[in-house]
This record gives sequence, C-alpha cells and structure tokens, in this order.
Amino acid sequence: MRLEGRTAVVTGGTRGLGRAIADTFLREGARVVVASRTPGNWSIPKDVCGAEAFFHSVDVCDSDSVRHLMDVAVDRWGSLDIVVANAGVSRPGTVDNLSPEHWNEVLNTNATGVFHCAQAAIPYLSASDSGRLITMSSVLGSRYAPGASAYGASKAAVEAFTRILALELASQNTTVNCLAPGFIDEGMGVHLRGNTAVWEKYRPKLASKRMGQGEEVASAALFLAGDESSYVNGAVLEVNGGLLW
Repeated sequence: MRLEGRTAVVTGGTRGLGRAIADTFLREGARVVVASRTPGNWSIPKDVCGAEAFFHSVDVCDSDSVRHLMDVAVDRWGSLDIVVANAGVSRPGTVDNLSPEHWNEVLNTNATGVFHCAQAAIPYLSASDSGRLITMSSVLGSRYAPGASAYGASKAAVEAFTRILALELASQNTTVNCLAPGFIDEGMGVHLRGNTAVWEKYRPKLASKRMGQGEEVASAALFLAGDESSYVNGAVLEVNGGLLW
C-alpha cells in the first residue's frame, strides 16, 4: 500500500494506459479521481476492496474544466498529492495531408492539456508533503517517423515542458517527471498492431521481442508517484523494453 492516504487524479483514466495506472494506484491504497470526457465502461476493479474512487468528466483542452477537476478532488478528500496528465490523442498524417484542425486537436490535447493540468494542480501539489506530477510522452517524442508530425511534436513539447516545470517546482515539495512508453499492447498500440503494413515495419525494432503491457507502464508510474522516487526530478523515463530504432 505504497500510496495509502494519498489523493491522485488521472486524466484519460478510463481506458488504455490511464486505466492501468489508475487501477494500480487504487491497489496501492490511493484515492483516485478517474477523469476523461466520458466514463466508457470504467468501474472500480473487482479485486480492490474498499477502494475510494470516482469518475469525473473533464476536457483537458478547457482550462476551467481542468481547474474544476482539481477542485473536486480536493473538496472530496481534502488534498491532492499526485496528478497523472495522461489524456492524449493521435491524428496520423504526413504534413502535406494533415489538416490544421487535426494538428490543433493533437497539440491542444497532448501539450496544452498537460499545461492546463499542471497549472491547475500546482497550488495543491505544493501544499502536499510529497507532490508528484507525472506527464506522458511517447517513443515518438524523441524518435521520428513519417506521418507522426503532430503527435511527435506534441510529445517532444511535453518532455521539454516537464524538465522546465521540474526546475520551477523543485523548491515546492513537488517533483515533475515524464513517462515515455514504447510499443505497448494497450490503447494506440493495439491499433498499431492491427495495421499489418505498418506493424511489420516496426515489429523488428522490439529489442525485447514483444510489446509491453499496460501494467508495466503503470508500475513505472507507481515508482514516480511514490516515496522511492523522491530524488528523481525532471526525468524522462523510457518504458520500451530496450527499443531499437
């Protein structure tokens, strides 16, 4: 129960990696606000007894919506200790074919959404004895692939933002770190594996000879959320099985 007594908010928490992280936090004793635009089929895991968790609707592109989310968590449980800014979208397309609407959607969700989460959470995290802000990047934040201009740019921005914010909050009892998953058999990774032509190009890059599991990314998030990472700040932790590129 490494997170017992702590309150966490996980955006994009109803499915994919966000759900895996939220479920892991619950199993480790945290109180969790699972946030997303819609609840989907989210529910408290059946193997977690006495879990304190609820769903709250949020649009990370809307600063007022995000601020209300953080306020709700504190109003419910009195504090906010951990925020995982996980919500994200992908709109593949080469630069000559990508619509401005899709470009803006990806940047607004993946990068500006993280900014909104951080800005709204800072006062509460700074009041915690162990504030933790965890952002989410991707292998495509530091490695490049045709058709991933919007997504790659958004994740590179998240990594730079994480390092800068870590410096700004270092004196406020808050660490800021980033997870950069590789090919994970959850969410977007499932769609990648389902595209035979694209998957055959990227499958040989798996040094570990397999996709990662959502629980493996969640375990890394747990490390960054807990006491064990108290001296880790401004890091981009790659969770990719030794990816070849």
